[in-house]
Amino acid sequence: MTKQHPAWSPYDNNGGTCVAIAGADYCVTAADTRMSTGYSILSRDYSKIIKLADKCVMASSGFQADVKALQKLLAARHLIYQHQHNKQMSCPAMGQLLSNTLYYKRFFPYYSFNVLGGLDNEGKGCVYTYDAVGSYERVGYSSQGSGSTLIMPFLDNQLKSPSPLLLPAQDAVTPLSEAEAVDLVKTCFASATERDIYTANKLEIVVLNKDGIHREYMELRKD
Repeated sequence: MTKQHPAWSPYDNNGGTCVAIAGADYCVTAADTRMSTGYSILSRDYSKIIKLADKCVMASSGFQADVKALQKLLAARHLIYQHQHNKQMSCPAMGQLLSNTLYYKRFFPYYSFNVLGGLDNEGKGCVYTYDAVGSYERVGYSSQGSGSTLIMPFLDNQLKSPSPLLLPAQDAVTPLSEAEAVDLVKTCFASATERDIYTANKLEIVVLNKDGIHREYMELRKD
């Protein structure tokens, strides 16, 4: 009888949830700070949000080793862009770069699920949502990660994004004020934390508007 070995995988899923909401002149991006593997907690204070440019932030869940490799590659590509063009990359340009970067690795993908939030060239909020191999879409709001199946139906109910099939095309930005969007994100995570063991500890909220970037935190369940 041959000895059975457990199948080895190059990937892990470290859990966590990310949300982004675009408004008329702002973008709110949020993620919890728990990093897990299986039923073990690796960290209770791990930030899943990174600033890629002055008007662009990325929140990522999935395999955090792949996320870190992806973040370093994007930072290097952005630095090259700044040397060549003497300006920072816009959020739509960074959105396309992220898609290309993920698609390039499609045969051995980065196991990361990303939402990109920021301001476009007109100063309007924009959110891009991705799968692991670079398929992306500009939306008014999105969620990725272990709690996304709990949060997306709630956001659909509250924000009712217009169908992309409607003609003429409808604007995807949400009608909420900045303060209302922050409150909605807090409500999302407070409820998701009750049902998802991988979403917990602390909520990090990054608000991006014409005045720049500011962060705020909210305590979540710790069990």
